[in-house]
Amino acid sequence: MVTLGCARNEVDSEELAARLEDGGWQLADDDADPDVVLVNTCGFIQAAKQESIDELLDAAGGGAHVVAAGCLAERYGSGLAEAMPEAQILSFDDYADIAARLDSVAAGQRWAAHEPRDRRKLLPLSPANRPSRTAHQPGFGQIADLPPGVAPASGPRVLRRRLGGGVVAPLKIASGCDRRCTFCAIPAFRGAFVSRRPDDLYTEAGWLADHGARELLLVSENSTSYGKDLGDLRLLESVLPQLAAVPGIRRVRVSYLQPAEVRPGLIEVLTSTPGVARYFDLSFQHASASVLRSMRRFGDRERFGQLIDQIRALAPDSGIRSNFIVGFPGETEADLAELAAFLTDARLDAIGVFGYSDEDGTEAAGLPGQLSEDEIAGRVEELASLADELMAERAADRIGTTIDVLIDEALPDGRYLGRGEHQAPEVDGATELRSESQLVPGDVVTAVVTGSDGVDLLADAVAIVAADNVAAGVR
Repeated sequence: MVTLGCARNEVDSEELAARLEDGGWQLADDDADPDVVLVNTCGFIQAAKQESIDELLDAAGGGAHVVAAGCLAERYGSGLAEAMPEAQILSFDDYADIAARLDSVAAGQRWAAHEPRDRRKLLPLSPANRPSRTAHQPGFGQIADLPPGVAPASGPRVLRRRLGGGVVAPLKIASGCDRRCTFCAIPAFRGAFVSRRPDDLYTEAGWLADHGARELLLVSENSTSYGKDLGDLRLLESVLPQLAAVPGIRRVRVSYLQPAEVRPGLIEVLTSTPGVARYFDLSFQHASASVLRSMRRFGDRERFGQLIDQIRALAPDSGIRSNFIVGFPGETEADLAELAAFLTDARLDAIGVFGYSDEDGTEAAGLPGQLSEDEIAGRVEELASLADELMAERAADRIGTTIDVLIDEALPDGRYLGRGEHQAPEVDGATELRSESQLVPGDVVTAVVTGSDGVDLLADAVAIVAADNVAAGVR
């Protein structure tokens, strides 16, 4: 199994792996000679689509049967099957029968790929009509299969099979999106927003803790919408403390926050709840009001600045990250300057800069004022250079402060690699920690920041906050 794309896809792959094992399949090691290679693809932007295609072609060159699942497969269906006869194409609706699908592949059978459709038009089940849990295995449960059209992340639940290991595990709290950003195709192939029930989250969090997870990364297309289809738009505020209280869980981190939906109550919970990371992954996308309106998004430089001020008034050391699209149709030099000024004032901990590219079926692809690829690339380079400088300055500001570091791995010579609350896994830098005593992955250590290198920090351990397999205390 090969997984590409975001943490949401990682969860899907772990669920597929569990279904496959339940159906008699065995997951092959990297150096094995598999019967089938299942590629969970990404279909978000052009670079991700190309990576998925390259991975499928590479898998086909190895002689095994190749199956494409995930967003690229769902989005293009029969068109992808026609363009790539090397692979068989799965829809999300095939996930419930994944073992049977692979049985037929191994037997040399082919099936007709699905015709792509707009999954937003497939109404999700109302909360009152969703099926109840049934016994499956101790400590976890299985929900009866939902009708076709409900995104798999909110539908059938089976015991996950952890694929990546480590102390961090994604936990999907919802699937789909009801927003209509002009540049984004995700709602069309992921469907309408559907929240998972809190009890299912608590149960899965406990299972993940039992299988080595110490930090939960809550993922969805829009976490601030969690609970709205369950009749409680503030449900996230009550769920977070419960997840943080799950035995074995040291830290809960929320991703994908929509700025227009960030409520004062949510800010308070994120900045004051023990075990919940003071971390805000805010999807700003731009800071120019005119560009944001073209994107069909809310906010502007002033409002975004006020939101950041609200967060830092309660917890000045909160981590704040965001991604930005430059080169959007109609973006002027003045718009770009407005974005640069916002970044300079905001002093974000992590900044992602991406060049705009047309996505099939999106409104933005038909907007006037399209910029050339060279112009977009130049703007990306300009903003990325500024972002690197600003992130390094923000990291340097933390020198001399105290942070809580969750240990990810041991390094030679009494050094350890971990992350502070402001550092999400893989994307926001890391902290190299020195300790005179032995630590293990999963420990949470209070440390004093002694230096920085770009977004990365150096720190010295002061005390153990929570420990796995070692006694807590001052080190």
